[in-house]
Amino acid sequence: MRVLLLGGTGEARALAARLHPAVHVISSLAGRVPDPALPVGEVRVGGFGGVEGLRHWLAEAGVDAVVDATHPFAATITANAAKACAQAGVPHLVLARPAWPHGAAIVVDSDREAAETVARQQFSRVFLTTGRSGIAAFADVDAWFLIRAVTAPDAAVLPRRHELLLSRGPYRYDEELQLMRGRRIDAVVTKNSGGDMTRAKLDAAATLELPVVMVDRPPLPAGVDTVHTVDEAVGWISSR
Repeated sequence: MRVLLLGGTGEARALAARLHPAVHVISSLAGRVPDPALPVGEVRVGGFGGVEGLRHWLAEAGVDAVVDATHPFAATITANAAKACAQAGVPHLVLARPAWPHGAAIVVDSDREAAETVARQQFSRVFLTTGRSGIAAFADVDAWFLIRAVTAPDAAVLPRRHELLLSRGPYRYDEELQLMRGRRIDAVVTKNSGGDMTRAKLDAAATLELPVVMVDRPPLPAGVDTVHTVDEAVGWISSR
């Protein structure tokens, strides 16, 4: 059996490890992060060329099933995979880690709406953890930002007042608490990525009674099969 695993997440690496070598897994990475953590088995890096390109690639590679275990905000590849698999008649599954409970967070639908909320609420020292792609929305907001990202964003999109912290999780609660206290943070902005790797910032914010602005996840394509754990994904593949 040949499985295309759309990856780049901890869940994707865990799934590849569970399946290899009994299943021929081809893990696909977008290639946007330098020196990524690589899964076991075959790895390809780069895009497919949209829906049409992916559909042709599935046929040429003789893929029997596709598992999309990309980041919850990787909406473009998720939509393309759903369309390509439907057209090609290839079984398709989305492995979507559970979202974080909204709790008392201010829930918004986009980075732009999050930036507008920061400005409207007049937060002054903001811990911004939405990832490199969302930073541009905050460029003109009059606040100081502690920006944490895996790779450096384009300097042209950075807010005028900021500190850039390049790091990769997982993060620990005590470290997050110390970071927010030391930088005198008064609000946290995040995407609802889910999972344990970056959850500690929410726990630290709750301890410090800081407001959290949370960008909600984009909806999944209609009608896709979805599971929430690696075990469930293994079961889905085993059934085929």
